[in-house]
Amino acid sequence: MAIVRTSTQSGIGMTSLRTRDRMLTRLREQGIKDEVVLSAIAAIPRHIFVDEALSIRAYEDVSLPIGFGQTISQPYIVARMSEILRNGNQLNKVLEIGTGCGYQTAVLSKLAKEVYSVERIRPLVMKARGHLRELKCVNVKLGHADGNLGLPDLAPFDGIIVTAAASHMPQDLLDQLAIGGRLVIPVGTEEQILYLVERVSQTEYRQTKLESVKFVPLLGGTS
Repeated sequence: MAIVRTSTQSGIGMTSLRTRDRMLTRLREQGIKDEVVLSAIAAIPRHIFVDEALSIRAYEDVSLPIGFGQTISQPYIVARMSEILRNGNQLNKVLEIGTGCGYQTAVLSKLAKEVYSVERIRPLVMKARGHLRELKCVNVKLGHADGNLGLPDLAPFDGIIVTAAASHMPQDLLDQLAIGGRLVIPVGTEEQILYLVERVSQTEYRQTKLESVKFVPLLGGTS
């Protein structure tokens, strides 16, 4: 998908190749190897997803506040979770729980044929929709809903990615995985661990504990 160059996207020189290249070099040094994921991240202007006052920090490897007690994940986490989800394969239908400002969503739009994303905070849905429209991410559909429930009417998904920490492994999301599908999710309260869950059969799942992470909590309901 083409990225439309507008004054918003080109603001304060943040789209310079040198700035983007430094970020990609750092991600490679941190162990990201999937060049398709790296290419997707290089194509998405991260600075348009944060407030103008923070845009100078947009390509640092840090999470940044986006309002409503939420954050945009650091580039490494976005790349790491995307790489795990993709596993070197073409993604068809992906579900994202926790749209936030839409940055991870935009990256996923470069990696999957169809992306469905759910966000519980309505103003963030509206903000993300504006960003994704600006970037012409035509293969993305956003919904304002409780992400704990997923989107059962649209299941199964060959990939599900959760961008907030669940207190426990959510059965509703496991049920919505296609056989052979992968769920990437942080789980925990005080200590959060990133997990990969693979659906092996109708009743069997394989769970892999990956690494310590830090996310905002996955909450229920909508606002």
